[in-house]
Amino acid sequence: MDEIAYAKVNLALHVRGREADGYHRIETVFAFCEDGDRLSAVPAGALTLEMTGPFAAALAGERDNLVLRAARLFAERFRVGAGAALRLAKRLPVASGIGGGSADAAAALRLLDRMWGVGASEAELLPLAAELGADVPACLLSRTLRGEGRGDRLSEDRVPDVAGTPVLLVNPRIPVATVDVFRRWSGADGGPLPAEPAAARNDLEAPACAVAPAIADVLAALRAAGGATLVRMSGSGATCFGLYADEAARDEAAAGIARSHPGWWRFVSRFRAPPVPERHAADAG
Repeated sequence: MDEIAYAKVNLALHVRGREADGYHRIETVFAFCEDGDRLSAVPAGALTLEMTGPFAAALAGERDNLVLRAARLFAERFRVGAGAALRLAKRLPVASGIGGGSADAAAALRLLDRMWGVGASEAELLPLAAELGADVPACLLSRTLRGEGRGDRLSEDRVPDVAGTPVLLVNPRIPVATVDVFRRWSGADGGPLPAEPAAARNDLEAPACAVAPAIADVLAALRAAGGATLVRMSGSGATCFGLYADEAARDEAAAGIARSHPGWWRFVSRFRAPPVPERHAADAG
């Protein structure tokens, strides 16, 4: 069986404050691309993970990959005695602000639920996702959502209709640690997130550019390529994105950036519109 770990994009991200425990309160809008990393599984006697793809080497030193943590948590919670040989095709850059490990862990929950025939609902899977990381619940659902708190309080109210929108992701191949970016946050309340992402911003862009100045170069290149209706950084970086009215404009921008910056990672896709069998499960979470 196979499952896509859909690339996550923060259309906007406002930082509202810092809690006593060190975590930050945010308001964000998540959207998800139609493609991303690929996870496959076959029945086996134990839980194992093999990684392939252009960014697999960046995870080679991890002792406890999120995919295996998700698999063990799922098996324990639903009392599954079977194993699985998991294979992750790592196509998205690591520490890049587009889901990465969170999307992979979420894909593992969805994939093993199908393969092991558990038939768990979204409401049953969301608590497991929350144990694995703040972005994992949104990545589990992988549809356009509003996130508050640490990004794990999810709602489908006041979210834009972006399904099918062509998107171009660009990363300068520089990993950025989220903790380093938040340490440079100004401390100023970014204010409530407006209903329209174009009227919002990403409050982490400035501190991320201070950590990795190449991010500013990517944003400038996306704007200079022309055709984008919105250019912004996703998450804590370093991936930036452009949204386009049609695929021709997106592809022209991607080709221009490939010529001017051949070493940068590029990813063309559209925002997905998956079937929603449990429309309000996110609100219950």
